[in-house]
Amino acid sequence: MSPTDILLALGIVSIWGLNFVVIKIGLQDLSPIALTVLRFAFAALPMAFFIKRPAIPWHLLCAFGLFQFALQFTFLFTGMQLGLTSGLASLVMQLQVFFTIALAILFVGERPRITQLVGALISFCGMALVAYKLESKATLIGFMLVIIASMCWASGNIVTKKIGKVNPLALMIWGSLISLPPLLIASLLMEGTQGWVTAAHNMNWRAFATVLYQAYPNTMFAFGAWAVLMRKYPAATVAPFTLLVPIIGMACAALILDEALQWWKFAACGLVLGGLAFNQFGQKWLERRGII
Repeated sequence: MSPTDILLALGIVSIWGLNFVVIKIGLQDLSPIALTVLRFAFAALPMAFFIKRPAIPWHLLCAFGLFQFALQFTFLFTGMQLGLTSGLASLVMQLQVFFTIALAILFVGERPRITQLVGALISFCGMALVAYKLESKATLIGFMLVIIASMCWASGNIVTKKIGKVNPLALMIWGSLISLPPLLIASLLMEGTQGWVTAAHNMNWRAFATVLYQAYPNTMFAFGAWAVLMRKYPAATVAPFTLLVPIIGMACAALILDEALQWWKFAACGLVLGGLAFNQFGQKWLERRGII
């Protein structure tokens, strides 16, 4: 990757790391689906009236909006509302790296290396430690929902590679717009009209600020720039940059939300990041030592 693209990737993961704290704050006032709807409504409107739809097939646009936006963040927000902390959520979401690699093998034709498989095993040991240490049933369900969210993120990454070269701003705007109908249907089915009554009652400056952060720096810039990187480089090159997200997420959660940092969180983080690092650098390390 070029130095400029590396700096861009670092900026993206910094925005995403802080975002887990922003989500936790937003869920104090808004329900998970209401927060998701408002996020993508602000990202899509009114810009969708002025920015032409990207010249890609409708099925790819719908798949992008569904997986990258609607499903990913509904599961993530709900999992965090059920008790998974900001720091742990930022860590669990990094499983998307290995889900992305696995889907790239199946649908894009990328071939796995032994180091990728070993790295995945190490990281999943970290996830097993997290699951073992979670105390309440609700938090365990939240943990599973965030894993599903990471799978949706990975699916969105593969759709992005299938889409190819496209205007990233148009893709973010129209992907956000496409995500709104299924989100509104899910909101009515799961929360009813009361969810929106509560959202209107709780819409204070704090809730509004979290929605704006979700819509613009996080969606319009970060995901738009990520889409550029995903189509420009192999998935196994770009996806591991997110190994920095849980470091930033846990640090921000400890500083802003006063979340505790127990030993097992450090151990789980070490396993996950170690697996990601081995995935990224293990091949060259083993080759230099003549092991493979």
